[in-house]
Amino acid sequence: MGIANIIPGVSGGTIALITGIFERLINALKSIDLHTLKLLFSGKWKDFSKKTDLYFLGAVFSGAIIAIVLLAKIFGYLFDEYPVYIWSFFFGLILASVYFVGKTVERWRFTVYLFFLLGTIIALLFTFFTPATQNDGFFYLMICGVVAVCSMILPGLSGSFVLILMGNYQLVAIDAINNRDVTILFPVLIGAVLGLIGFSHLLSWVFKNFRDQTIATLTGFILGSLGIIWPWKDPIEQSFGDKTKVIGYDYLLPQVNGELAIAIAIIIVGILSIWLMERNAGMIEKPKSE
Repeated sequence: MGIANIIPGVSGGTIALITGIFERLINALKSIDLHTLKLLFSGKWKDFSKKTDLYFLGAVFSGAIIAIVLLAKIFGYLFDEYPVYIWSFFFGLILASVYFVGKTVERWRFTVYLFFLLGTIIALLFTFFTPATQNDGFFYLMICGVVAVCSMILPGLSGSFVLILMGNYQLVAIDAINNRDVTILFPVLIGAVLGLIGFSHLLSWVFKNFRDQTIATLTGFILGSLGIIWPWKDPIEQSFGDKTKVIGYDYLLPQVNGELAIAIAIIIVGILSIWLMERNAGMIEKPKSE
C-alpha cells in the first residue's frame, strides 16, 4: 500500500483488495469508535487492541510508512529513467488483479454486471476530468478531506489526484502544509476523520449486505484505473509552487521495437506476481480450513 501511494494515480486500496486484506482493513477502521476509545483511555489496552485489530492495523500502516520512506527515491529514479518498464509492471499487476478480485464474486448476475460497469465508468471519468478552481471555503475544505480520504481507501482512485480535480491540491497539500496553516488544515482534518470513520462503516455494511455488488464495483474501479497505468503516455504536468504534479496524460500507441518486447515481458512478470501471491495465499489458508 505504501508503494501504491508513491505511484501517481494508484490507490493503496487497490493493493489492499488484491492482497485480500481490504475487508479486514475496513472492519478494523470501523471498530474505532467512542466505545473503543473509552477502553483505551481507561487503560484496558488488551481489550482495545483486540476490539480494533490493532496489531493488524499497526503492521499494515507501519509497512506502508517504511515502504514510502525506503522506496520513494528508488521509484522516483525508475519513473524518471525507465517509465515504460515500471508502468508495464504495474499494468500487468493491476490487469491480473481484475481477474483475481473479480473471481471472488460468488454469483455473477445482472445487478452485479451493472455495478461492475458503473465502477469502470466512474474510474474512467476520473481519468479524464478537468481540474476545478481553488476554493478555500470551510465546508468545501471539509468535503475535500472526506473525498480525499475515501478515495485513498477505494481501489482505483488516488487521493492526491482527487484533490487536484477538486482544485485544492496546491492549497492543501503544499501551501497549507508548508506554512502550517491551521485555518486550512483543520477543516480538511475534520473531513478526513469523519470521512474515514463514516466511510468505513458504510463500506462494512455494504460488504455485509451486498458483497457481490460491492466487489464487482471495486473490480470496475480497478479496471477503469488501467487508463492511468497505461505504459505508453506523456504526462501533462502543472506547477504547484515549487512542485510539479501530473494532472493528466497524452496516451500513445507503442512502437514495435525492443522496448515493446521488454515491456510485454515485464507485464507478464506483473501478472505472474499476482498469480504467485494468490497461490501462496491459498496454500496458507488451506490448513486452516482443514
